[in-house]
Amino acid sequence: MEIRPFSIRSIGHDLLHLLYPEKCLSCDTELAISEKNICSLCNAQLTESNYDLFQEATQMDQLFWGRTPIESTYAHLLFEKEKSSQSILFSLKYRNATAIGEYFGQIIGQRLKDLPKFNSVDAVIPVPLHPKKEFLRGYNQSDHLARAIASAMSTSYDKKTVRRIRHNETQTRKNRFQRWDNVQGLFSIGSNIKKYKHIMLVDDVITTGSTIDSLATSIRKAHPNVKISVVTLAIA
Repeated sequence: MEIRPFSIRSIGHDLLHLLYPEKCLSCDTELAISEKNICSLCNAQLTESNYDLFQEATQMDQLFWGRTPIESTYAHLLFEKEKSSQSILFSLKYRNATAIGEYFGQIIGQRLKDLPKFNSVDAVIPVPLHPKKEFLRGYNQSDHLARAIASAMSTSYDKKTVRRIRHNETQTRKNRFQRWDNVQGLFSIGSNIKKYKHIMLVDDVITTGSTIDSLATSIRKAHPNVKISVVTLAIA
């Protein structure tokens, strides 16, 4: 029987894992050595949209029909209650689990850079939080997602040109019409927007699309000819 020699690198990795075990970004349980970022059980619960494989209009495309024109859309996951997608989004938004944004942002960016319809994107812009909310929370969850996407696509990342100037109420318990009314006049757009030809707006989760619609409308008032695409970690 052949005995394989020990690898110093593998011994070091095993020791590091023993002393500082990695945790699942979804359920916070200890990962096996063979697992990375998301444990096998949580990963099995995630439902990818596969929108990158669609030739026809997707659910997310249809969400923006009849609103401000959107060039292209992509949602990575389908949101499902009481499954991993719910815990992942909750942790990303409320538990400072920015590693989730960085992890999925890299995956999304790798997918999008191979899609011709996103090749002309020259800036990735996260949907901003109001400064008060960002201060209280300590971060903007969409920043980490957008920054990782931009890095994977080798394109610009811009979090300064678009600002939220009104602190609106949470959208969680509002119906479609209340959500639309709640997001009017939310954003201020800097003149720097005019240097872009095709921008990508990034949010953590999209439900009715009201916030994105309001943001896209504000951007088009400042720069009527810009192409706007929309990307999210999950669609609900």
